[in-house]
Amino acid sequence: MTTQRPCAMLVADSNMAAAFSGYFNRERWHLSLGCAPFDFNPEIGGDLIVDEGGNDPGVYTKGHELLRPYQLTHRRALVVLDCEWGGSPGKAAIEQHITDNLIKSGWKADAVKVIAIEPELEIWLWQDKPQVAEALRYRGVEPLWQWLERSGWWPPGVAKPPRPKEAAEWVLKQTRQPRSCAIYEDLARGISAKGCTDTAFADLHQTLCAWFPARVAA
Repeated sequence: MTTQRPCAMLVADSNMAAAFSGYFNRERWHLSLGCAPFDFNPEIGGDLIVDEGGNDPGVYTKGHELLRPYQLTHRRALVVLDCEWGGSPGKAAIEQHITDNLIKSGWKADAVKVIAIEPELEIWLWQDKPQVAEALRYRGVEPLWQWLERSGWWPPGVAKPPRPKEAAEWVLKQTRQPRSCAIYEDLARGISAKGCTDTAFADLHQTLCAWFPARVAA
């Protein structure tokens, strides 16, 4: 009998896949999360699955179907998508709907987790770190956050830009860089779990730590 792999991760689009690939390709990534290392192939077609349609509504409606074949090969399933899209029912409804469908399709309740990011993936990637400025090709004299604050994208006293995707796109437009998967991969390589205060990222963190608890030395 073939040994099942630890976890299949379904994401909504290629940019999200690139971000996950960048994060899980980091050396000793598990130390950042505080979980035990587990065998994970972060390449699309490995343990990382992306909706061919490349959109959040597609994962919402047929995520359980996309993951059905992996019931035979993987012990757990993680689904990640954005909350903000046309017709979105909101975070709680998205997570409950996909979870219910996964369980009805044959997954065990304790083997699945659905995470809807509010409003969207870019909220995870915004941190006041030089790696973020470098990934976005920002070369200004003042810190990136300060430039964004002065330009109205990052209000004072707020941990993240309220419109994270639009803020990233605006910076790329100013630096004359096309938005690409490579940029998302670079951003994910530089982010810190401790520096990400988003509740959805915290949910991901807690889930992986529960599924793969770090071994405590005696």
